This record gives sequence, structure tokens and C-alpha cells, in this order.
Amino acid sequence: MSESPVLQAEEVRKVFHREGYDLEVLKGISLSLSRGETAGVVGISGAGKTTLLQILGTLDRATSGRVLYEGVDVTDLPPDEMAAFRNRSVGFVFQFHNLLPEFSVLENVMLPCLIAQMDPEEARRRAAALLSEVGLSERTSHRTGEISGGEQQRTAICRALVMEPSVLLADEPTGNLDRATASGVLDLLLELNRSRGLSILMVTHNDRMASRLHRVIRIDDGRIAS
Repeated sequence: MSESPVLQAEEVRKVFHREGYDLEVLKGISLSLSRGETAGVVGISGAGKTTLLQILGTLDRATSGRVLYEGVDVTDLPPDEMAAFRNRSVGFVFQFHNLLPEFSVLENVMLPCLIAQMDPEEARRRAAALLSEVGLSERTSHRTGEISGGEQQRTAICRALVMEPSVLLADEPTGNLDRATASGVLDLLLELNRSRGLSILMVTHNDRMASRLHRVIRIDDGRIAS
């Protein structure tokens, strides 16, 4: 029997209720992501890319349909179980790094571990190892405002990976960076895919970036076009 996809969506629909009408943003999306695969989700603004990523990452709930991780349906988990699952099993990287300026680089990366009530020394060890892996071992004690945009996004990637999730979901992770820095961030993500077997689903408006991934999924008007 073949291995279950690490992430799977089955007929996912999302309807937002506005005053006097319903807005259907996702119209029955089905897709799967294999272990160790990288895939880009592309499409024009308003096509539903970010909404899809938020539902796949359990940050939002679908109106109908299912989301499965390694064959396990997580669609209807109670909120506390959903939050624990998300912290443990899903890594997120956003266009804006969302780092906490009052904390150091190391402390920002440790945060998911501390939320999960991991032993602080183990959290520190994990965070320091990741920061070393991405070339930030000299920046661990810096505040986030003291490092460059590319370094901030590398820090955010470390934070996303510190709980060793099975999937990394990235929403325009290079959209706020200049071209050279953006290319470096994508290089890092692809190296983590190769070295760790990390499965990555990335929303991007940049077709050139998407073409470097294993597969491209095009969303058009709430449906998969290709």
C-alpha cells in the first residue's frame, strides 16, 4: 500500500457571509502534497491562494470538505487540540516575518517550543542548532530590529521548523525582499527540503520562483486550473 500524502485537501470549499450575499472563495479544491515534495500555489490576487493556505494550515476552517495530515482528518478537531496540533505539526512562514521585537533572535526561535512546554534547555539547543544551520549563529543575541530583512526571514524559517513539523506552509515568503535576498531565502528553503526531506507548499505571485519547485498548482477563481 502506498504511503499517505503528508497533506491532503478533499473538496475544500470556503464561503464568506457578507451583508446580503455569500462570497464563495474556494469552490471545491482537492490536492495532495507528498513527503519531501515542494509545490508552488500561484494565481492572480483574489484567486483564493492565501485562504487555501490558511485552511490547510488549520488557521481557518473550511465551509465544507476535509484536510488530512498523513491520512488523519484534522478538520473538526476542537480548538485546543487544533492549536496543539498546529504548533506541533505545521510550520508557517509569512511575507512579513512577524518576529517579536522585544525578544532576541534565539528567543524568537524558541517560542513554539516554550508554548509546547518543552524543557527550556532542549528548546534552546534546538533553536541554536537551527540558527547555526542557516548561518545565523553570530546573531542569536541580537534583537530582530538589529538584523537585515533576509536574516529576519531566515529567523522566521527557523522558528517555523523548531518543532520539526512534517509540512512547511509559506505565504509569499520572499514577497517583501529584494530580488537577491529573495533568491537566497528560496535557496535556503530548497536546501532544507533536500537535507531534511521537508515538504513545502508555497504561495507565490512569482512564476520564476515557483518554477524552481517540484510542481506548480495554479488557482483560478477558487478552483485548480492546472
